Amino acid sequence: MAKDDNLPLFETKLAKGRILFQFYSLLIFVGTCFIFAYRLSHIPAKGEPGRWAWMGLFFSELWFCFYWFATTVVRWNPIYRNTFKDRLSHRYEKALPGVDIFVCTADPVIEAPVMVINTVLSVMAYDYPPEKLSVYLSDDGGSDLTFYAMLEASRFSKIWLPFCKKFKIEPRSPEAYFRTAVEPLGEPVLAKEWSTVKVLYEDMKKRVENTTKLGQISEEISKEHKGFNEWILGASRDDHQTILQILIDGRDSEAVDIQGQPLPTLVYLAREKRTQYHHHFKAGAMNALIRVSSRISNSPIILNVDCDMYSNNSKSVRDALCFFMDEEKGNEVGFIQFPQAFENITKNDVYSSSLNVIMELELPGFDGNGGPCYIGTGCFHRREILSGKKYKKNYKADWKRWSNRSAEESTSVLEETSKVLASFSYEENTQWGKEIGLKYNCAVEDVLTGLTIQCRGWRSIYFNPERKGFLGVAPTTLLQSLVQHKRWSEGDFYIFASRNCPFVLGYKKIPLKLQLSYCIYLLWAPTSLTTLYYATVPSLCLLRGISLFPQISDSWVLTFAFVIFLHRAYSLGECIWFGGTFKGWWNDQRMWLYKRTSSYFFGLLDYILKRLGFTKSAFVITTKVANDDVSQRYEQEVMEFGTSSPMFTILATLALLNAFSFFGGLKKLIADLETLVWERFALQILLCGLLVLINLPVYQGLFFRKDVASLPTSVSYQSTIFALLVCAIALY
Repeated sequence: MAKDDNLPLFETKLAKGRILFQFYSLLIFVGTCFIFAYRLSHIPAKGEPGRWAWMGLFFSELWFCFYWFATTVVRWNPIYRNTFKDRLSHRYEKALPGVDIFVCTADPVIEAPVMVINTVLSVMAYDYPPEKLSVYLSDDGGSDLTFYAMLEASRFSKIWLPFCKKFKIEPRSPEAYFRTAVEPLGEPVLAKEWSTVKVLYEDMKKRVENTTKLGQISEEISKEHKGFNEWILGASRDDHQTILQILIDGRDSEAVDIQGQPLPTLVYLAREKRTQYHHHFKAGAMNALIRVSSRISNSPIILNVDCDMYSNNSKSVRDALCFFMDEEKGNEVGFIQFPQAFENITKNDVYSSSLNVIMELELPGFDGNGGPCYIGTGCFHRREILSGKKYKKNYKADWKRWSNRSAEESTSVLEETSKVLASFSYEENTQWGKEIGLKYNCAVEDVLTGLTIQCRGWRSIYFNPERKGFLGVAPTTLLQSLVQHKRWSEGDFYIFASRNCPFVLGYKKIPLKLQLSYCIYLLWAPTSLTTLYYATVPSLCLLRGISLFPQISDSWVLTFAFVIFLHRAYSLGECIWFGGTFKGWWNDQRMWLYKRTSSYFFGLLDYILKRLGFTKSAFVITTKVANDDVSQRYEQEVMEFGTSSPMFTILATLALLNAFSFFGGLKKLIADLETLVWERFALQILLCGLLVLINLPVYQGLFFRKDVASLPTSVSYQSTIFALLVCAIALY
């Protein structure tokens, strides 16, 4: 026995600098207690103006304190993981399990076919035995354009995969690689092959893009593969039969690349849809993939990625298996969550899309508290846990019992027999979407599914390698970002307000600290109410001449100043520590306000309307394609408005309301210098002024910018009227 045969396949390290954070938390806690002491000891008497505003502010601060406590629980003890892939190879190289990879797309216009196939090619090229990889594309758009792109990708893979492995290139998305790589002129062999492969890729890309722009498949192309016959039968996006085509059959001896090496299995699936049946969006697509793949390859490990999240690290599968196959702790691991990372983040992250603090600190904190939540992409699951299996202490994975289908079964027979598994009626009167597969009837089916898995006893692991496992595309407009967060906040609050609440579903099943950890996301929606209150009432009370904070000469003001300064200074330090900039931190503060006063508020409103039966569930896909003008403004970090939206109206109304209140407060300050207005209203004026500074891009969009990305005139009129009306009511 080799000396490392008993060594673990991964290690866990505690985060450094925890004592400093714990000391900071203690100071904030003490300061907050003093603020509450001030609020309770200085409540205006009955009949005094501002009594109810004061009480509202006190309850808002109580809520913020609870929310801060939940975030502190998450950040108290983050842990970080490291894998030993050399040990995995030494022990299990000949016994590595099969891996099924699910890629999901839903719209060929919003999610360009070229982008989709780059993701597919990147996961096909993993540093892993190709005969043990099976890649499935779920096309919920049911588009022959996407199918054509997949057909082109299946041909190009015969050239691309050996090129990747021969020269060990990273990343293995052709688009990402050729966009960043420099032609290796010093190595003649590589340079020649590099140029050849690049030309072949550009030719393929051009064919796919031209066909996509045309919007239909030519008669010549339709003769290239029998799969196009499915669309001749009259398939439309929302009403079509199951379309299942095995483009590369990894079991077939002829499925080899240009060097004669086997290729991964590649499958295209558009599950059956009928207009009269609910198809359950991405969760329904994933469940269809689980069933179909169980018939075709039935691998014990499943990876799912969004179509815009290409593989950036060819070792990711081996990293995940270090956790699953660890002899001591691997049997309790249900899923491995990799972080979401984005390749198009601007220097100062104008829309705060990088999610750096979430990915670098909060999810490691989840891991320390019992396991990260499932975030819907870049996640490796055991197939068993997606089939509803509960964890038992004596559980031991048997990788050998998972076997592929019979060698005698033909591809055409397999396609036909697998189609029924993706039919619209297959799930009727079954536990699919309830106890089996991903959960239904929730806008964030991933979070709910992950929570359910943890409550069945499984451990989840968060792994954030130095080279990111997956890279995607972040929203490039303000509205895209706000709409995305609206869907997340509505779905998260649905979980909290249902029997799936972590405190109910997870009672005595997962640690209390993990239940609290979930709250920082599940309570986004109600946090909008307290944020809206704090962003409006102090400003309106400033107009009325009602003081809600201690006077500048009062020693109590030091408590507020101390807590505010320390909290924001720590936030800035956190941002800088994780690679941000001061301007990036300022943009994050702006987006913190925008999301909580628009996205999360409308998410809460949507939840209430759905509960009352006024609206139905919908799944909004964030567009992954931006025109050149939008891309240019995004790169220049110019905020993109350009369209009417209720969320823009509320943002503009709040911005104007604070501007009117701020200048009204300054007018009082100038007019009544002898009555010490500054003495009484210093904190309110500063708070109002801060909100005005944060909203500078909104004022520019309303009054100073004339480009197509400025705020529409209708939003300007509506917000001005609303703001004046609210100010008038407050005054009179």
